[in-house]
Amino acid sequence: MTLLLSSISGIPLIKPGDSIAEIIHKALIQNGIEIDDGDIIVITQKIISKVENRYVNLTQVIASERASELAQITQKDPRFIQLVLDESKSVLRARQGTIIVEHKLGFICANAGIDHSNVYGPWGNTEDWVLLLPENPDDSANQIRTKLAQISGKNLGVMIIDSHGRAWRQGTVGVAIGISFVPGIVDLRGKEDLFGYRLKVTQIAAADELAAAASLVMGQADERTPVIHVRGFPYSLREANFNEILRPKDLDMFR
Repeated sequence: MTLLLSSISGIPLIKPGDSIAEIIHKALIQNGIEIDDGDIIVITQKIISKVENRYVNLTQVIASERASELAQITQKDPRFIQLVLDESKSVLRARQGTIIVEHKLGFICANAGIDHSNVYGPWGNTEDWVLLLPENPDDSANQIRTKLAQISGKNLGVMIIDSHGRAWRQGTVGVAIGISFVPGIVDLRGKEDLFGYRLKVTQIAAADELAAAASLVMGQADERTPVIHVRGFPYSLREANFNEILRPKDLDMFR
């Protein structure tokens, strides 16, 4: 088995309203890559947020009393904390330099995924601009996949990823936050191992494994490679949604 991940060069700086699918298709051609059945396109969250105009200028945000209280604890801008609260279901932890929340999309992350790095506001690059996560990453991924499938005539998958921290481990890792025709979980329960033992609990977080690999190829700073082409994914593509990845609260031992 060969798994091939290729960074796609030539992606321009994204502006609100751009057609991501058309931009990716053009870049694939320029990179000499033709989409085939079973291929997957992995896209960083940031360019999806940009094309969907998820920019917010902090000068337009009014902090609530709760945001001001948390800002004192975290030593962060109270306006930034207000956006975190607006994008979250609940606050799980707050300490100096860190606020951990349950995002409206259901996952646990720091700062509600709000980004301040590599954010060039539509009206200029200032310290006041931040970028929120897409409102519905599954829908965003599906729209891009549908358009690319129409253009190419091929059955492919699309995944949107972000960088998240993990309980009990240092550092961030790429994780899926939106999927279209990429299995979030591959259930191996009932299959036999090399010695005939039937697996009882093994479920593979296939989308997150691929997200981590793609993130490694993308980089995190000034590489300007926000799109990865994947060939040789070892599992069959199928209809899927992000919710299958989330652990139910009654089984979550980390909260």
